[in-house]
Amino acid sequence: MHPSRRTLLAAATTAAALPATASPARAARRAQTGFERLRAAGYDRLDGRRVGIVTNPTGVTRDVRHVVDVMHADDRVDLVAVFGPEHGFRGTAQAGGSEGRHDDPATGLPVHDTYLKSGQPLADVFTASGVDTVVFDVQDVGARFYTYIWTLYDCMEAARLAGKRFVVLDRPNPVTGRAALGPVLHPEFATFVGREPIAQAHGMTVAELARLFNGEFLASPVELDTVPMTGWRRSDWYDDCGLPWVPASPNMPTPQTALVYAGTCLFEGTNLSEGRGTTRPFELLGAEGVDGSWAAAVNGLGLPGAHFREAYFAPAFSKFQGRTVGGVQIHVHDRDAFDPVRTGIALLVTAKKVWSGFAWRTDGWIDKLTGSAWVRTAIDAGAGVDEVVAGWQEELAAFRRVRREYLLYR
Repeated sequence: MHPSRRTLLAAATTAAALPATASPARAARRAQTGFERLRAAGYDRLDGRRVGIVTNPTGVTRDVRHVVDVMHADDRVDLVAVFGPEHGFRGTAQAGGSEGRHDDPATGLPVHDTYLKSGQPLADVFTASGVDTVVFDVQDVGARFYTYIWTLYDCMEAARLAGKRFVVLDRPNPVTGRAALGPVLHPEFATFVGREPIAQAHGMTVAELARLFNGEFLASPVELDTVPMTGWRRSDWYDDCGLPWVPASPNMPTPQTALVYAGTCLFEGTNLSEGRGTTRPFELLGAEGVDGSWAAAVNGLGLPGAHFREAYFAPAFSKFQGRTVGGVQIHVHDRDAFDPVRTGIALLVTAKKVWSGFAWRTDGWIDKLTGSAWVRTAIDAGAGVDEVVAGWQEELAAFRRVRREYLLYR
């Protein structure tokens, strides 16, 4: 019996709606977020509490209503304050900005700015807000230098100082939680793009990170409660979860951006564009004077899971604003085989070899992103990809052993 034209058309439509590397069988699964579980239980963990929430535009329900709007309209929870991180609670600010202290027009709730605050000053914000419980609900993307996990860390420490209870509502790691990858931060390089010694691609969810922070890094534990997901497995990609994607920040438009980000964000530490100001940030990389030799060089390494296309683009803002530059576009064709950190190192190594204008930023940003001077000094000394990657394996193995104690999912 031959399938009907309608059956074939429906199958083709379903397949077209999925990323090239996803399978229809996997995409049929559904994960339930920490917020969904909290609401389904009648907000029992918040009963009798004056609640403040740290969140941003990613804090949404399955039907893309913001959790603040949902909680504010529900008599079962006493939501009295919102705390906005980088880019702001409603997401109106670009990188390096926030919305400041204001009252939310939609709910009338006071919104307090947490960006660039930590320690006692942030504890004072929590105290002044009148809350006794701080809730955290922000979508992470799985990379150490994505600052929302350090907002989590800073807020946990501030809640501890202020004597507040802390509740983390879990969401998926969009690039799976299979493994930790890349160099581990050295304490002397600690900044807001890395407070503590975790791997560059940590392979954890925010609730797991909260458990790790509480058990390993805070001066003393905060009163922590985590609300895990159901239906999420460590091998799941974001499109396996049946959840809507909201850009996690202005330059993180899709889960595919998150897939490459843990490696290509390293180009922030160079004089090349990391694709900000284009529709493919972190997938497009380039600079004036770069030609097709870069794509040829990196393709010649035979990196698993990706092809590299010679590309030309003109960023609308950030580096090379309004000027046409040459470089590469990363096309991931097998995300299960793709290693974003190794790929990022390979792109740095080849860029330095083929483009005479290559330079590191003069403020040492590459060391802050990678967590030590190793990557920069090794590449400057002419090391190949294998040698650079070998330089962090011992510290990565040690982090993986610690990490295992705090995982919530199989």
